[in-house]
Amino acid sequence: MLHIILYILVGIVVLSVIAFFLQDKFIFKPEKLQQDFQYKYDAPFRELFFNVEEGVSINGLHFHVENPLGLILYFHGNSRSIKGWAKYAKDFYRYKYDVVLVDYRGFGKSTGKRSEKDMLTDMQFVYNTLTATYHENHIIIYGRSLGSGFAAKLAADNMPRYLILDAPYFSFRKTVQRFLPILPVKYILRYHLRTDKWIRKVNCHTYILHGTKDWLIPVSQSEKLQALNPRKITLIRIIGGGHNNLPTFPEYHNFIRDILKY
Repeated sequence: MLHIILYILVGIVVLSVIAFFLQDKFIFKPEKLQQDFQYKYDAPFRELFFNVEEGVSINGLHFHVENPLGLILYFHGNSRSIKGWAKYAKDFYRYKYDVVLVDYRGFGKSTGKRSEKDMLTDMQFVYNTLTATYHENHIIIYGRSLGSGFAAKLAADNMPRYLILDAPYFSFRKTVQRFLPILPVKYILRYHLRTDKWIRKVNCHTYILHGTKDWLIPVSQSEKLQALNPRKITLIRIIGGGHNNLPTFPEYHNFIRDILKY
């Protein structure tokens, strides 16, 4: 019995070491693009490069309309690149909003070594750059899944008009722990993305959209977020919605329309 316990403990230690050094590969699933890749879309857009520091460039796409009512700053999930996520820009520019989507370090054409601190700094740099063109009162920050952490941090540190979270997590650590229950995730995880901490400091109104059949990040996590500040957080449940299909529901688009027109 002691030998079995010892083998189990050794196995957990080995897995923990592997998870510590390889967690970037588990958490992030980027699509990398060549620097000369040409984006092609039917709507007017331009490519952006935010040069944060030497060796670090954050790539973005700016979909623009005439006389925009404001700007949607969109932070996508943990996979692909803005090449694919850009298809969701039409959900916003149809209501006369400009849309900027950016890729995190190592995604698409964006460069630089990833760390939570540096990625948060990148997103603040992007925000600061955009405020030279758009007044904060006309900026809406949108964060989807993993991007909800970056969105919440920006909204906490700045004064945008609204914060919209799409399928957010209450605790990133606990979300990861659901899939690695035997490992001491608390001690080996290098990314914490404390949506639960940052959302308490958000002064603007927050709208959360979450599917009731989301198996990856259950709607209960959004319910816990709303409970932190019910007066400033509106939770919108998309009945039957999963984690990746909310835009297929008419209710999703109706709520987006109502938020943007408000």
